Amino acid sequence: MTRYAPFLALLFVGTLSISMIVPFMGFFLVEGLERDPWVISVYAGAVAVIVVVLNKRFARAMDAGVPAFRMVGVAAVGSLVAAGSLALAPILPVMLTLGIAGFGAGSSALSTMFSLGTLVAARSGIEGTTFNAFMRATTSTAWMIGPAASFVIADRFGPTVVFDVVAAVVLVWIVLWLAVTPREAAARHAGSATGGNETSMSPGQRTPDTALWIAGAFVGCLAAAHFLTFTALPLFFVREVGLPGYAPGNAFSVKTAVEIVAIACTPFLIARFGLRRSLTATAVLAVGAILFLASIQTYGQMLVGAAFEGLYYGLFSTLAIGWVQSLAPDRPAQAMAVYWNATMTTSVLAGPAAGLIAQAADFRTAILVGAGIATLALAVIAFGSRHRAMQAAEAP
Repeated sequence: MTRYAPFLALLFVGTLSISMIVPFMGFFLVEGLERDPWVISVYAGAVAVIVVVLNKRFARAMDAGVPAFRMVGVAAVGSLVAAGSLALAPILPVMLTLGIAGFGAGSSALSTMFSLGTLVAARSGIEGTTFNAFMRATTSTAWMIGPAASFVIADRFGPTVVFDVVAAVVLVWIVLWLAVTPREAAARHAGSATGGNETSMSPGQRTPDTALWIAGAFVGCLAAAHFLTFTALPLFFVREVGLPGYAPGNAFSVKTAVEIVAIACTPFLIARFGLRRSLTATAVLAVGAILFLASIQTYGQMLVGAAFEGLYYGLFSTLAIGWVQSLAPDRPAQAMAVYWNATMTTSVLAGPAAGLIAQAADFRTAILVGAGIATLALAVIAFGSRHRAMQAAEAP
């Protein structure tokens, strides 16, 4: 445990700073700065573009042997610049400049640190899927604390105080980055430690890109459904249902607590049903959970809905990472980038869509659209199960 605990602490604090910001920014723009919902589209879309570009470049660099240390540093320093700037001047021009650039860079840390985790797992002698579960449980714990803290702080002390607290958390992140992040390249060392997949695999055995594209499309659809509801739920709860201002934070806490339980169940599901069948069932659960969330009328129903949301998202996030990794064992960092870029690319559409749909109709409608996109994920994975490239990639 002591061999990988410092890395999990780094992952926890970095994710905590991100989780305090991501669900809060749309709420801050509308409630704190009193802007129209469409402004969420501008902010969310710009941040997602930055994350996608950085993830792609960083993944290629890591697979080529460039140390991930400096990439984690870019994310941490970017977050500090954004949080510090908004703590001093919480106004729209700063939000749309330094906020977008800094928090966009900060959000790239998730893909980088999950790729870096392959090196930590190899060093610690832990099987990759097991360590994925450890990392997902760590990030889910951070998400259980971060959003709730943001909304409670905003409700009691004012929304701008959130940026002061985030800046303090990022300072701890930077200290841990300097103290515990491995200086060598994750992908290269993990490959050699796990048997050298890359060197033993001939070009003809390379995983077909088609299989990764299909997996990425499925991840993208289900992530889009999640991002759409994720963005709309806080304002739906407060503005349309009439729940108190602290309610969204409590919902996030319940959601992520259930996520941790769901993550712990994934090894059993993989062994019993396999990755793809488990993901198919998870997509069905996602459709039902999102439809239930759109029908919420009371605080108690909100907590039940948050539990269902946490169940499907905990299963999805962990199973999908393992699925994508299994399709490209010769390109670990790029496989991880496919997963994270699929989630962030869809937020380019889903985040702005939530604001635009709410502008034209309401936030409940945005959640219902999310249920429709989750249904589309079922069609994608059904198509993939019959595709030769996917079958070849998953063959033993």
